[in-house]
Amino acid sequence: MISYIRLTEDKLDTFIKMRIAQLREEGATEEIDLVPELKDYYNRHMKDGTFVSWLAVGGDKIVGTSGMSFVEKPPYFSCPSGKIGLLSSMYTDPDYRRMGIAKELLSRVVKEAEDYGCGCVQITASDMGVLLYSDFGFKKNGNFMQYTFN
Repeated sequence: MISYIRLTEDKLDTFIKMRIAQLREEGATEEIDLVPELKDYYNRHMKDGTFVSWLAVGGDKIVGTSGMSFVEKPPYFSCPSGKIGLLSSMYTDPDYRRMGIAKELLSRVVKEAEDYGCGCVQITASDMGVLLYSDFGFKKNGNFMQYTFN
């Protein structure tokens, strides 16, 4: 039986371990200790309400994670509120995949974005996640580009 709960500070260490496992599974090879930065980010943004997460729990084990960060940009035509949900941390333990967990987690964090007043939700999808997001109604936007400071 899977239950769903909001992320709270007492579950943060496990959440961070799963976030790092997700990034490694998606191909990250950098040898950087992200734990302090992740802990700082989640603590600050959970407190101010600009990050929310739902977790899937099987027994006493977290088996799935989700995350939604809220940012605001100047309003534009396809997002008149200027409020955007940035989806992240979508991860399901390999032993629990193909059970509808990711879809349920996605539904919950997208609802959070709607309740926050976001005009859209954006994600950089892994190859594995594209089908989930497409089936949910996400559309590709070929204009996304990124500049990285070295």
